Amino acid sequence: MSSKINLSKENLPTAEQFDTEIKQLKYRKDFIKVLINTVSSLLVVAAIAVLVAMLLLPVLRVTGSSMTPTLQNDELVICSKRSDFRSGDIVAFYYNNKILLKRVIGTAGDIIDIKEDGTVYVNGEELDEPYVNEKALGTCDISLPYQVPDNRIFVMGDHRSVSIDSRSVSVGCIADEYVIGRVVVRLWPFETIKRI
Repeated sequence: MSSKINLSKENLPTAEQFDTEIKQLKYRKDFIKVLINTVSSLLVVAAIAVLVAMLLLPVLRVTGSSMTPTLQNDELVICSKRSDFRSGDIVAFYYNNKILLKRVIGTAGDIIDIKEDGTVYVNGEELDEPYVNEKALGTCDISLPYQVPDNRIFVMGDHRSVSIDSRSVSVGCIADEYVIGRVVVRLWPFETIKRI
């Protein structure tokens, strides 16, 4: 009981057909390999970008008008993770499950005083504020002069009449652990990209 295989010339592929079939198989194998490598590379790049954005350089969207004219609603900014803030820096921080952007007015130990016309004094010297269009006392229910406690910063928005900030006891000074970082670049819209 032996089975015979019929190997006639008409059943056998030609050398040309055989080469074509091998080339197609090799092409498929190479294509799948390139596709897997490309997808793997894109996933690694995306993961690194997310880590950098979350840990080193968070990208934030401005909401509201408390930082006008410096920052406008819906602009995108990049923050730098750091903690050595100076008066004039714009910082991002957590407050009531939101992220707010405000300007640093004073750091630990500074004595802040704000006059009725909105003029700000830090340690007895008038603060030069070219970023403020209109001075205002705004919502201020803290006792002035006010000394900034240790490990905290005193912040105010640039649009003083509408900003709710460290002048209000509901916000107060911001503890270091709630600060995300300092705003360093306006990213969007592209025509207004600039270092801050």
